[in-house]
Amino acid sequence: MQNIDIFIIATHWIFLLALGYYIMVNLQWYHYKISRVLFKHHKRRWHVYYFVIPIVYFILIPDGLYFYIGLYLYILALGIWIFNLSKKLVLTGRILRFFGIYIIFIVFNEILLLKLDEHSSLIQMIYLLPLCVSVIISSIIEGILLNRYKKLAQDKLASMQNLTIIAVTGSYGKTSLKNFLAQVLQDSFKVYATPRSVNTLTGIIADINKNLFPLIDIYIVEAGARGAGDIKEIVDLIAPQIVVVGKIGEAHIEYFKTLENIYAAKYEILESKNLTKAYIHRDNEPPTNCPIPITNFPQNVSNISATLKGTSFSLLLKGKQLDFQTHILGSFNVDNISAALMIASDFGISNDHLVRQVQKLEPINHRLSKIVVNEKIILDDSYNGNLDGMLEAIRLSSLHQGKKIIVTPGLVESSEEANEQLASAIDKVFDLAIITGELNSNLLRNNIHNAQKIILKDKSSIEHILKTTTSSGDLILFANDAPSYI
Repeated sequence: MQNIDIFIIATHWIFLLALGYYIMVNLQWYHYKISRVLFKHHKRRWHVYYFVIPIVYFILIPDGLYFYIGLYLYILALGIWIFNLSKKLVLTGRILRFFGIYIIFIVFNEILLLKLDEHSSLIQMIYLLPLCVSVIISSIIEGILLNRYKKLAQDKLASMQNLTIIAVTGSYGKTSLKNFLAQVLQDSFKVYATPRSVNTLTGIIADINKNLFPLIDIYIVEAGARGAGDIKEIVDLIAPQIVVVGKIGEAHIEYFKTLENIYAAKYEILESKNLTKAYIHRDNEPPTNCPIPITNFPQNVSNISATLKGTSFSLLLKGKQLDFQTHILGSFNVDNISAALMIASDFGISNDHLVRQVQKLEPINHRLSKIVVNEKIILDDSYNGNLDGMLEAIRLSSLHQGKKIIVTPGLVESSEEANEQLASAIDKVFDLAIITGELNSNLLRNNIHNAQKIILKDKSSIEHILKTTTSSGDLILFANDAPSYI
């Protein structure tokens, strides 16, 4: 009898922890915003399969053999789902704190249940209380901790009185612009930039507290947004003296609904109390609320040549025509590089030094970076998710004389019209289109006619397919890369 009781308790615990795992992996994907998990999730049917149906089953099915068979089938199904995820749960401090709280409440709940009638109709529902309570308490604790860490970050910035902070935003290319600017400035100043694609309030707070060195001269911060107020929170924290707004477009349109809302969100960056200089992409609509004169990205760029070997261009900078060459691929990057050059020139860096710095620019990983593996040319543009950038990657691919393969999920958080335009461009250039994920598979398949098509709902087999369909001399373009939950 005791063994049966242990089995029952263990099964309930495993089931509850499985539900908790499902909730936390989804919250982590969507930056712990419950509203985004509920209403912006690209595969909301997963909530039905892995959360709603199991809970209903747990509450309604009588305790017995079929009840436990059903629970373990669910646990098996969830295990397979976890195994196939391309972006698994990262065991951060926040996640570990949640599960610590959760386990404490599960234990407390078990003690509480010992005092109840085991045949009570509410018994199964009470089993679920620790999950609800733990999510709420975890959110409260993380809010308290965030405010504490935010105060530490603000105090640290305040202590660095000679620090110049540059905030970079935009719909497209802000990570590349941030990195190019850091590379151009780094030999003349002590420069630090937020790593990788860290661009949220919590990520920036952690970066300041852990990584910002007190003797840094210039701190370059990437500011991202999924809704109104996101950038304003970042600006209130870091109070940048200089802001840079790259090209604004319909990226994340499903969050913002309209282009006007996107502009309003991006231009929150102009509300810094310490603002002294604002650089804005020349194609953007001018802001109406900027308290200082605006400097547009350079318009006097000429002689642009962008090939698979690199990019060259000319730029009139402070009255002198300069010629630049770089290994960076993509004509769209000329805008980002020229903006970085303008800002660096305003910091007093000489023209000759700028020419040398551009020659030394290193490509940004997964942003139209080129590598050669087994005599195959690989263009890794997997972190690029905008139409203009993908069309430029396709144009560069067209310069290759051999077989061309594209691996893409299409455009995410964009319109059908944009994906149709993408499909048309793919159809004119590539011999094989490997379409990954479900989001745009039907649309791309129906609009690609000449290229051979392979539809992959599961990316785990992509390496095998590429080995069997490519050979030496081929070009493979990885254009965008959506995680499995998209």
